[in-house]
This record gives sequence, C-alpha cells and structure tokens, in this order.
Amino acid sequence: MHKSVLVREAIEGLNLKEGDIFVDGTLGSAGHSAEVAKRFGDEVEIIGLDRDIEALERSGEKLRTLTAAATLKLGSFRNIDTVLADLGISQVNAILLDLGLSSDQIEVSGRGFTFQKDEPLKMTMSKGEEGLTAETILNTWDEESIELILRGFGEEKYSRKIAAEIVRRREDKPFETTFDLVRAVVAAARPNDRTLSVGQVPASHKRFKIHPATRTFQALRIAVNEELTALEEGLEKGFEVLAPQGRFVVISFHSLEDRIVKNFFRDRVKEDKAQAVTKKPVVASEEEEQENPRARSAKLRVLEKL
Repeated sequence: MHKSVLVREAIEGLNLKEGDIFVDGTLGSAGHSAEVAKRFGDEVEIIGLDRDIEALERSGEKLRTLTAAATLKLGSFRNIDTVLADLGISQVNAILLDLGLSSDQIEVSGRGFTFQKDEPLKMTMSKGEEGLTAETILNTWDEESIELILRGFGEEKYSRKIAAEIVRRREDKPFETTFDLVRAVVAAARPNDRTLSVGQVPASHKRFKIHPATRTFQALRIAVNEELTALEEGLEKGFEVLAPQGRFVVISFHSLEDRIVKNFFRDRVKEDKAQAVTKKPVVASEEEEQENPRARSAKLRVLEKL
C-alpha cells in the first residue's frame, strides 16, 4: 500500500482554517487529503486533482467516508486554473503538490514504472492515456535525443554509453518491456558484472547504492509525462489562484524538481509577493525513514503569499 510522506509536516505547513478551500494537486491515494478530512471534516473544502482515473476512484471511496466537502477532478495540476474556473472558484487558501510517484502506480499499474517487474514500456501516468510512451522514445528517437534525456532528466553519468547500447539493440529487436531496457542499461553501465546482466535482472545489488537502471527509468518517466514543464506551469498558475496569506506546500523527491521549486519560491520572495515559511527544506524524521524508505529523499518547502 502507498504511504504518503511528511503528512504531519505538510498539514501544518498548509495552515488550514475553517472555511478554507484546499487543493490537493496530486491526490494519488489521498493520504494528505484524508488527514485534512480527519482533522477538519466538512469545515475545509477539498479539491483533489489527479491524472490517473483509477487513483481518483480509490481516493473517492476513502474520502467519502470522512467528508462530504470533497470534489475530485481528472486532470493535471498544470491546469489548476481552468479546473478551478470550471468549478466557479477564483481563489483558494492552500495548495499541496506531492511530486512523488505513488506506490500504487509502481506496484499495480502495469505501465512500466519499475525495473523490478517485466511490464510494457508505457510510463504514462494514466491507464489508456494517449500520446508519447517510453517505448516510442526507445525505438524511434535518435541516439543524441535519448542521450540528452538520460543526462538532462536522469543526471545519468553513463548516458552516452546507454543511449548507444539502446540504439544498437533496437536494430536487432525493438524494445517492448522493462526488462529489455534494464538489460541494455546494465550492459552499458556495468559491462563486466555478469550477475546483473543475466536473465531477469535483480532489483538491487549489494555493491551499489541504487540499481544501475534507476536514473534511466526516472529520465524516461519525466520525459513521457513532461513532469518538469508541468511543475513549472503548476507553480505559476497555482500561485496566481492562491489567496493572500494562502500557503503553497510542495514535496519533491529528486534534485531537478527541488531546484525548480526552490528557485520559484525564492523569486516570489525577491519580488515581495511571498515569504518563505521554511528557510530550508523539511525532511523526514529518522523514525519515518525507517517506516517508509521512500521518505528518505523527500524535501518539503512552504511558501506564503503576501
């Protein structure tokens, strides 16, 4: 089961009060929204957004048992302005973006987010979502473009070798599943490690802090879903619809996301449009990290609009 990170810290950062409108821009399994509903009941209106219809259905069932003041909409937080306009809402009091991939998407979506299972190379956030897929990138994009994705979105130091190996392998057989990709990455990044390149490649290896394919999978997922562009647009539009004294809380999980959030918050402070509630990012306690390993990389930042 998915377990949301930094829940207590996020709710405190939102600084919600009776009568407020709260937007959960990445509803997922509704961990944060459920806590808001438990604390405030119908006194805080919750608007939940998610690109995954299955996530909305699961979360809807959970929230209905806690509050009647919740509206769930299918869509990306990059379109928060149009979603709110359709609901007749011009301003909200708090916004939360939890940018981490849901454990439900990793474990049960079957869309190729994890290198631990042999699945189709989709990596789209929503089942049946049309458009670009990881399979398309791997089988049709040129070597230079693939290398740029791996280096830019994954900060992969073996990006050139991996891109070259991908292009070489697809000439013999197109990429179809996640294990096809893992074997290519391992062959390029760890060519002398036979324990990692034979059969179904193990999810981890004691000699490495992270699996060799981790950054490649991250890079492709970001590219397929335009995650960094969506974040930039969501921050801009979200800040515009935030009411004075409203709070913007963002939880990021890798350096590219956190850099965008940090710079956006810093710029709004320099423009005297906001004040930073958190001078440094809030991180998980040692206890939470032990209970929920995915919390180890989480960073939470809070901004208040002036």
